[in-house]
Amino acid sequence: MLSQALHEGWGLRMNKHILIVGGGYVGLYTALRLQRKLHRELRGGEVRITVIDPQSYMTYQPFLPEAAAGNLSPRHMVAPLRRILPKVHILNGTVTKVDHAERTVTFQPAEGEPRQVAYDVIVMAAGSISRTLPIPGLTDIGIGFKTVGEAIALRNRVLHLLDVAESTTDPEVRRRALTFVVVGAGFAGVEALAELEDMAKDSTRYYRNITPADIRWVLVEATDRVLPEVGPEMGKWTLEQLRERGIDVKLRTRLESCEGGRVVLSDGSEFEAETLVWTAGVKPSPVVNDSDLPLDERGRIKATAMLTVAGTPGAFTAGDAAGVPDVTNPGQYCAPNAQHAVRQAKVLADNVVRHLRGQELVEYRHKYVGSVAGLGLHQGVANVYGVKLRGFPAWFMHRTYHLSRVPTLNRKVRVVVDWTLALFFKRETISLGEMEHPREGFRAAVATTRR
Repeated sequence: MLSQALHEGWGLRMNKHILIVGGGYVGLYTALRLQRKLHRELRGGEVRITVIDPQSYMTYQPFLPEAAAGNLSPRHMVAPLRRILPKVHILNGTVTKVDHAERTVTFQPAEGEPRQVAYDVIVMAAGSISRTLPIPGLTDIGIGFKTVGEAIALRNRVLHLLDVAESTTDPEVRRRALTFVVVGAGFAGVEALAELEDMAKDSTRYYRNITPADIRWVLVEATDRVLPEVGPEMGKWTLEQLRERGIDVKLRTRLESCEGGRVVLSDGSEFEAETLVWTAGVKPSPVVNDSDLPLDERGRIKATAMLTVAGTPGAFTAGDAAGVPDVTNPGQYCAPNAQHAVRQAKVLADNVVRHLRGQELVEYRHKYVGSVAGLGLHQGVANVYGVKLRGFPAWFMHRTYHLSRVPTLNRKVRVVVDWTLALFFKRETISLGEMEHPREGFRAAVATTRR
């Protein structure tokens, strides 16, 4: 008992290492709060904090559709970890294994040999990846929508295919190039489709042989609803709006195959397409399977309401990789969205501090705020505190809400500047697809020289 009291009462006098796996919402906001709460201990060397993530920045994912549509610079929707967390050690690479029994993780840096990193307290905030299905041909034309790279690549792809359609005389090539498919009618799918459709329609003014009616957009959803997060009434209104814009929305329909660009749906329809955006759900990061931490029936880290890993001292978790019980709705789990992740990070960081100081932990309890979604420029839908909005008011609320959640004043100002400039100048509709293969031109030059 005495040793336990010494450990709990004077734990901060020892060199404690807090390791955060993942630099997304939970990872960044947890580290940011710990940096503030433990500033004296960090300065005195009693505590160290390390964040491991493949990227050196956190992506504010709700802005991915606007970045894809050209309304927002991609650099302004990411938060640089080293600038925001000057007291935290940032390691870029991946965690390939967690051995909590030994309090170590296997860290694989971007280059070089893997090494062991020891810790005293671990925060598992590894997030999620796209949940795919064994659909034939999915990798032929499919692309996800979870990263900045995917969003910008998709923007370049859409604009490039408009160029292809304008320049060809083959009607089949033209029809295939101007057909775009989005699978999944949740937030990511609907917002991505709406913003890209708006951008493509706006871009047709610069083409002699392409009109908005020539571009076909298909939204495929296995259930009977779109945007279930905003409620049945607003979801129905969203469905009507999408169809009024000429978007072919197929409910209760599954993607059967897309080999070689030949899209086959469960309703019997078949057509050629050059692009398919996959937004049909997410699953926990693979690292959760390479750990000795307990998992629930859905493959997520088993969490408690205090955001600790169930039955595992010194381990905390939250976000998409964790199955966090919803204490306001017994028997249910918190949804894997940004709203929960940001709020959970605050409670998690406070509980880590309480753990180090031997204090009682608190439960994560939330009050549902609502949901907002953008449907293109000046169009949106919202259901906030029971107040239902549509059109411009919902779009304005969507932007206002997410602006308030972007980390740091620096990023907030840059986002506002982008939006303000967009009021006075037309958006750029240039495909920079060569950025994805920057060495091709040089290689071609070398080959020419050799010949």
